[in-house]
Amino acid sequence: MISPEREVAAAAMRRLSAPSAFDTEIFMDGKAQLLGIRVEEDCPIVNTPLRQLTDLFSTLSSIVVGVRREGSLFAPEPDDQLFVGDECYVFTSVKDVDRTMEVFGKAQKKQDRVVLVGGGNVGLEVARTLEEREGRVRAKVIERDRKSAEIAAEALERTIVLNGDGLDSSLLSEAGIERADAMLAVTDDDRTNMLAAVRAKAEGCALAIALINDPSMVALMGPLGIDAYINPRATTVSSILRHIRHGRVRQVYSIGDAEAEVIEAEVLSTSPMAGQRLRDIDFPEGVLVGAVRKGDDVIRPTGSLRIDEKDVVSIFALAKDVPEVERLMQVSIDFF
Repeated sequence: MISPEREVAAAAMRRLSAPSAFDTEIFMDGKAQLLGIRVEEDCPIVNTPLRQLTDLFSTLSSIVVGVRREGSLFAPEPDDQLFVGDECYVFTSVKDVDRTMEVFGKAQKKQDRVVLVGGGNVGLEVARTLEEREGRVRAKVIERDRKSAEIAAEALERTIVLNGDGLDSSLLSEAGIERADAMLAVTDDDRTNMLAAVRAKAEGCALAIALINDPSMVALMGPLGIDAYINPRATTVSSILRHIRHGRVRQVYSIGDAEAEVIEAEVLSTSPMAGQRLRDIDFPEGVLVGAVRKGDDVIRPTGSLRIDEKDVVSIFALAKDVPEVERLMQVSIDFF
């Protein structure tokens, strides 16, 4: 079983792969990605009905499966528009990630210089992963505990480890925070992580990401100017949910404070979905299909698309609608 530290480190790397997204997860064996994108004033598609996006970007595989507006999360209808301040959950093929971010007015930038605040188990795992990454990533770690700093320095080959307080401006300056492409605060304390992210932004860092265990603190991110967060609780919850869901579930990702789930599952011959076109499947209002995989191809879902046995589907479902999605995925007793 993968260790919690490694799972959180993997989540941190996914965060760096789409730095302008506030949330992200990989699906379909690395072929599809869920992106959490905040709609800003300079977003080119603001006030545009979602139905029109399909016409405007016909070759783009992206689909908006969820929108959080004024604290409330919902699955949008085709005629719904996106407004400034909305937080969108967008499903897309991995090859279309950069273009999707572009459509939403977000520039993608390589993360070559990274500062980590926190050199404990999670920070060390992230730093190791950065060292293994293709291309030259220059990483520096700031760790307050001397013993942990020594362990990190011994374990890492190309990463500079500084012993001291990640909230100290002079130490952040020594780590080159103003030139850093990203700062990840990954200590075991949410408040320290948030304060370190705020301090890094104040010192000129382009992108500040905080590890946040308490979902109630996520609401403070916007007002504090923190760009994105890593939610280890969602990673753990998703891991647990994957093992308790019925049917042939391959992956579950918990969104926000357990407000919704993205469930990926293989369609079995006994599923009520098998052999039906998407438009004929009786999905609840809070459910949208994000992607369908047929063989090696990831397909953007349309009403006329037929769902066949052995297809893999990724479904966004509000928490109240998860049992119905489970029913649609469930294996009947005669399967065994």
